[in-house]
Amino acid sequence: MRVDLAYGADGLTVDLPGDRTTVITPVARPAVPDEAAELRRALREPVAGPPLRERVRPGQTVAISACDGTRPQPRHLMIPAILDELDGIVDLGDVVILVATGTHRGNTPEELRAMFGDEVVDAVRIVNHDARDASSLRWMGRHGKDVPVWLNREWTDADVRITTGFVEPHFFAGFSGGAKLVAPGLAALETVLTLHDAARIGDPRATWGVIEGNPVHDDVRAIAAATGVTFALDVVLNREQKIVRAFGGDLAPMHAAATAAARAAAMRPVAEPFDVVVTTNAGFPLDQNLYQSVKGMSAAAQVVRPGGTIICAAECRDGFPDHGSYREVLTSAASPDALFEEISRRTETIPDQWQVQIQARIQRRARVIMHTDFLGDADLAAAHLERTEDVGATVRALPGRVCVLPEGPMTIPYLAGE
Repeated sequence: MRVDLAYGADGLTVDLPGDRTTVITPVARPAVPDEAAELRRALREPVAGPPLRERVRPGQTVAISACDGTRPQPRHLMIPAILDELDGIVDLGDVVILVATGTHRGNTPEELRAMFGDEVVDAVRIVNHDARDASSLRWMGRHGKDVPVWLNREWTDADVRITTGFVEPHFFAGFSGGAKLVAPGLAALETVLTLHDAARIGDPRATWGVIEGNPVHDDVRAIAAATGVTFALDVVLNREQKIVRAFGGDLAPMHAAATAAARAAAMRPVAEPFDVVVTTNAGFPLDQNLYQSVKGMSAAAQVVRPGGTIICAAECRDGFPDHGSYREVLTSAASPDALFEEISRRTETIPDQWQVQIQARIQRRARVIMHTDFLGDADLAAAHLERTEDVGATVRALPGRVCVLPEGPMTIPYLAGE
């Protein structure tokens, strides 16, 4: 059987043994016929609280938080919808768009134009958040489970603070969107490191689809509640990265409604584990680097048998990447076992160790083989990973039942009853 995998911008077709392969995808959801109208409806008919226009007064300053370039958020639609609602109330000179990079690199001018569109870039000031620039951060106190919180000054000092994002299952925060657009998105490095420490990441409740009782999301939610969000706008997307539904309003009830919609489509039960799981990282832009591709591995790990094999197809056009500490941490020990044990013992968090901690945990459970066009054998060997040029041939050479997640972490399989 031929299966189309989400891979890079163009996809990858693989030939798999049809007699022992199960393909699992999210529930098919058509896009709304008019995405701009759906966003306008969410802004004017919120899940909870008054419409956006009723929350803003003339002369106020506005900060809008948006995902960085590794996320398929339809910023080019969401930001203009908000600006249209603000038209006649605030001046564009009083609006700033903050790219919620967390600890990722800032996006280039060319990337910003691709993300937001020329009209927005030419009309509104856009700032890449920098978690390491102390001068751009304001101390907000300790919140959640004793998290030291610094946030971007342009965010905290604005009269009106609007988060924008999209909601999908997240491998340790439960679901994306919502409060994550405040912290870690606009937080200081120390805040991010605390939220991603070994104890929180190692907690079994820090996983796909879990919000309440998840030590990561509980603290993220507490930070946003304590520091204030005026209005929140999230969308749920389909495979084509088109808007299925938009949700607006007060942050907590808005995000609860959005996560319910995402959960119904993405979380898929299976009866028993598989010997081989083929996964992706949902194609571009999420599969730009190996760091992000751990999400696709993690989705597969939910249903691979102990000692089984995960094959992850991710383009990785941005390499490991070279920025950040992921490569350094990942290559600092001789094996996944050694990495996992060393990180689990740490009392001081190193940037990007959380991704390595999760990857090492997966590799302690299963063999992981990568298909990528931009990382060579030596790169993958240093990352404790194997390589395949032909996904189909590798699968055919392995015995047992096969599961395919063509959209990677857009589909989260789980064992029924767990």
